[in-house]
Amino acid sequence: MTALRIGLVGYEQANALDIAGPAEAFASALREDGKGNLERCYDVVVLGLTRRAFRTESGLTFLPITTLDAAPKLDTIIIPGGCGLRVPAINRKVADWIVARAKMTRRIASVCTGIYGLAATGLLDGRRVTTHWRFATDVARCFPALKMNPNALFIRDGQFYTSAGITAGIDLALAMIEEDFGSKVALAAAREMVVYLKRAGGQEQYSEPLQFQAQSSDRFAELVAWMTNNPTAAMSVEDLARRASLSPRQFFRRFKQHFGASPAVFVETLRLNEARRRLSAGETSIDHVAESVGFNGADSFRRAFTRRFRVTPSKFRKNFAIADAPSRRSKRAPRNQRL
Repeated sequence: MTALRIGLVGYEQANALDIAGPAEAFASALREDGKGNLERCYDVVVLGLTRRAFRTESGLTFLPITTLDAAPKLDTIIIPGGCGLRVPAINRKVADWIVARAKMTRRIASVCTGIYGLAATGLLDGRRVTTHWRFATDVARCFPALKMNPNALFIRDGQFYTSAGITAGIDLALAMIEEDFGSKVALAAAREMVVYLKRAGGQEQYSEPLQFQAQSSDRFAELVAWMTNNPTAAMSVEDLARRASLSPRQFFRRFKQHFGASPAVFVETLRLNEARRRLSAGETSIDHVAESVGFNGADSFRRAFTRRFRVTPSKFRKNFAIADAPSRRSKRAPRNQRL
């Protein structure tokens, strides 16, 4: 079976991870060729406005395979974000090219502020979209015909996909892999990259805690990191308040104000997400998983897990865990793509 070709649009001052993140996800998607060998599911190509190397916002340089005008037939087009796309000349060239290619392309997606290029085509008018939470208001102002959802990690509306900031491009790529080749291939790709196949919640779940860490004093930033790295530790309000050097009442109020959830809900979410990761990785004992993430007994863990994810831990493990594949790396197809 011929690999599906993914075209990533490159331009001066693009965001490097908006390009590299989805590219690596697609490159990690492998399938059996019927002879016991693994082959790539996708052919990833970086397309430039010219053939010259372009410099990203971070200073990393990418060498495109070809130009937009000379691009081969593509299954999927992805427009990365970056401040360069808001330069009028670049924006118009990318938008015009997308319009010309839309009818012959199965999927068209934007990552983060790549929506400025995709929305400029008019093809998103009347459609549900998302983007990075910090730019959602401006995008909605610039393109009032869009139906903006500022909290989604990614949204599909017809052939068009839009995603939130930076790493949400990886979420989007994994969703496309699952759509094309099923959950086993997508899970294997996610495991290879050491990321979640499906993150729970929306942007607020990730942007707000990070914003809290950035704006709070060092003791609160350190507390959040400690909570994440020590899921089995005692985390009552009193315990956490003591670590933050605040009274329990003051700690509870400030924590809920910044996170939008009580400490108890935050801790349970942290532990359940870690449990889900361990179940996906193939942990065999539900009791062991419950203990390893800080629950006092398997019964309370099962009730909390089922309530949150609407599936029991055992069924989740059966449906989503993948066996270890030690031969995966040894059979990997060669990386011919230059990024």
